[in-house]
Amino acid sequence: MLRTRSPVRPLSVSDRDAALAICARDRVSNVFAAARIEEGALRSSPGSVLGHYRDGDLTGLAWVSANVVPVELDEEGLTAIAGKISRLRRQCASIFGPSEQVNGLWDRLGPSWGPARTLRTRQPLVATATRPSCLGIDLDPEVRPARPDEIEIVLPAATHMFTEEIGYPPYFGSDRGYRAGIMSLIRQGHTFVKVEHGEVVFKADVGSLALGCAQIQGVWLHPRLRGQGRSVPAMAAVLELVLNGLADEVSLYVNDFNIAARATYDRCGFAEVGTFTTVLL
Repeated sequence: MLRTRSPVRPLSVSDRDAALAICARDRVSNVFAAARIEEGALRSSPGSVLGHYRDGDLTGLAWVSANVVPVELDEEGLTAIAGKISRLRRQCASIFGPSEQVNGLWDRLGPSWGPARTLRTRQPLVATATRPSCLGIDLDPEVRPARPDEIEIVLPAATHMFTEEIGYPPYFGSDRGYRAGIMSLIRQGHTFVKVEHGEVVFKADVGSLALGCAQIQGVWLHPRLRGQGRSVPAMAAVLELVLNGLADEVSLYVNDFNIAARATYDRCGFAEVGTFTTVLL
């Protein structure tokens, strides 16, 4: 009996250029996967990027690790990828990315993977390539890249942000793995902070950087400072720093119900360019 060759296979180092070309179709939406590829995941994490092929050509792909992130998958690709990862429920904590693709995957995986712990169906994806200073927005002069020797004060801020956003702590027991991830961002110059009296009161990270685009994540302002007009100058300062050398476009996605955050990003010049959906498992 002849076996039909699967249209899905893990990508290798030799597929790097083709995979990045797929991501570049919409660099803002696909920067997470593109960053992992540029960071060397095809070599260091074999099997973490699955490609969908049609007639020998790569048509789309998915990052598959603790998170599942679809990239440029059509209906055929969604069905093929879902079939390939259907047994991986235990290792996946979330599915996120462009709404149409995430919804398509969840329609296929939900019956066996569900129920979802949380389903965030509409998260505006926003982007800007304009420096806030060109818009006349005041920049907080005290926002700067965090230093490696500040890991002990950055870690609590990062932990608080994660817990607020996701609903549970980023680690249980040892903080070794989480600390290593935070330190990696700091060493790359991708964590920005404002420190007052030895305490981080504002933080934001460049979580993904690829194809000239930076995606901001982990934005956090200390609760006691909220509602005082501090978030706009702080966020504007981060944008200015990122656009001053790291990238020529900055993006992020935000929960539609977070009215205060959305107002801050609007003030900083972000414009909506798409919609993400996140399935928390």
